[in-house]
Amino acid sequence: MRYGIVGHAVGSSFSVLVAEQLFASGCGLLISVSSAGQITNVAAPPYHILIDRALRDEGTSYHYLPPAAYAKADPALISVAGEALSQAGCRVHVGATWTTDAPFRETAQTIGARRDAGILAVEMEAAAIYAFGAARKRPVICFAYVSNQLGCVEGDFEKGHNNGACSSVELITAVASAWTTSVRTRPQHSHQSVDSRSF
Repeated sequence: MRYGIVGHAVGSSFSVLVAEQLFASGCGLLISVSSAGQITNVAAPPYHILIDRALRDEGTSYHYLPPAAYAKADPALISVAGEALSQAGCRVHVGATWTTDAPFRETAQTIGARRDAGILAVEMEAAAIYAFGAARKRPVICFAYVSNQLGCVEGDFEKGHNNGACSSVELITAVASAWTTSVRTRPQHSHQSVDSRSF
């Protein structure tokens, strides 16, 4: 399997700029792993979330899709990823994140409202990447690597062994391998919402 890793693609506009260039250059599948802050306490950081939908609180997604609250993952891709991760023994939470361009405006009131809405974490890329994928009909999957609790606890920002690189590469490898196999039998995917769950 041939793959490349692009580091430090932070923020919606930059990540989608990179995504456009990657697919124009022959990319088959884009897997995004972004650092994220915990909104809902589903586990002690660090851990991964397979993002099934992302709240659109940024600007880039609106250049790809009409206004809506969420940008949604392709449910077929979520299914492929979930099955692959389960077979690989990787425990990953599945659910919604909040994509924002303004991390310094993550106020206590807003965080509370997002938690009440069932948001699991906050990050800066997924809504734009999913909107890009839907509009351009490109296969994209987004993970959030929850590494902190928004600076609310002592010694926050624990990213784990090798800053989470090893566990992230394990996820990417499992998902990319499964997707490569599934492409032969499922050439087209629909873009719909999926229910939150864990694998």
